[in-house]
Amino acid sequence: MSVTFPRGFRAAGTVAGMKPSSRPDLGLLVADVPASAAGLFTTNAFAAAPVRLSRARLAKGRARAVVVNSGQANAGTGARGEADARAATDEVARALGIDPEGVLACSTGVIGEPLHLSELRAAIPALVGSLTPSGGPAFAEAILTTDTRAKQAAAEAGGYRVGGCAKGVGMIAPDLQLATMLAFVTTDAPVPPEAVGRLATEALEPAFESLTVDGCTSTNDTVLMLASGAAGGKPVVPGTTPWRSLVGAVEDVAGSLVAQLADDAEGASHVAIVEVTGAATDEDARAVAKAVAGSLLVKTAVFGGDPNPGRVLQAIGASGARVDPGRVRVRIGDATVVAGGTVVPSYFAPDGARKARAALERRHVVLGIELGTGPGRSRALGVDLSYRYVEINAEYTT
Repeated sequence: MSVTFPRGFRAAGTVAGMKPSSRPDLGLLVADVPASAAGLFTTNAFAAAPVRLSRARLAKGRARAVVVNSGQANAGTGARGEADARAATDEVARALGIDPEGVLACSTGVIGEPLHLSELRAAIPALVGSLTPSGGPAFAEAILTTDTRAKQAAAEAGGYRVGGCAKGVGMIAPDLQLATMLAFVTTDAPVPPEAVGRLATEALEPAFESLTVDGCTSTNDTVLMLASGAAGGKPVVPGTTPWRSLVGAVEDVAGSLVAQLADDAEGASHVAIVEVTGAATDEDARAVAKAVAGSLLVKTAVFGGDPNPGRVLQAIGASGARVDPGRVRVRIGDATVVAGGTVVPSYFAPDGARKARAALERRHVVLGIELGTGPGRSRALGVDLSYRYVEINAEYTT
């Protein structure tokens, strides 16, 4: 179950020699006919060449193929990077016999290292020849960098199929503004080009914005949505029952991919699930959730198994959201550690933090935050900050 679960898509992955390992490092996803397409991209000012290329080509609302390499980010590569991104898509277009303007590109890997274009070109003919409707898993493997496993998901609703895969276990921050994250979501629903962008922002963006690993915004973050229309039927447009069904399926796939990304975050030993309720607005709730999930002090406390309520209160207060301290309640697991904006007296009693400490021993740690009685609510996923994370990133290019 992956990007080729929906009808109308083929994919493949191969070892092209883009990096010094035996793992697959070049993937290709192709729609049988031009698909409605939209993308969500990094806001980093040093956006990689493939990001700029794909963003420009998606202005037409359609795409036919996506080529993805792992090994070089093709960012910080100047004019050469721009030319290499176009050359890669030209090579794919030539092998497929399609217009290069319909080919998108994504890259992930070391920033500043030029794309290994000769290896990529040499691998394209065999890659195209191996395209298959069952090639989603091979594509999902080919896009990985420091990931330890592929992330794939699928759902079905209203007769429409949705599939997806993603990679990225470090340099992930919310706001799309994402990170070294690539995600691809496909559907066979007949969504018109003018509506697929809304599908991406309505169903994909909130899910991927909820994840933060280390607060760093990558140069290459890309989330692509492609709709082949192969399921047939009337156009699926906003405000209809089929649209609502499709949005639900896309949200299910996105939510699964985000959870898998958090579980495989670089060096992480815990996933922090921050659930905020009672805010004045969803925006305030989102600000608090992101601030707590992204706080270095909260991350280190979770890693060390230290149920320190002060770390959470500091992050809430610094979030910029409208907060009445006297209404704030905080739980670590099932243990209430803050009530009425005050650390509960029992916390300081002998063995008073035992229940909260036990909650931090679990792989998935729930931090529940109530801000009052307002309608605003949000959820964010974060991970702890471990010795292993520092080791992986300290030795990334060595």
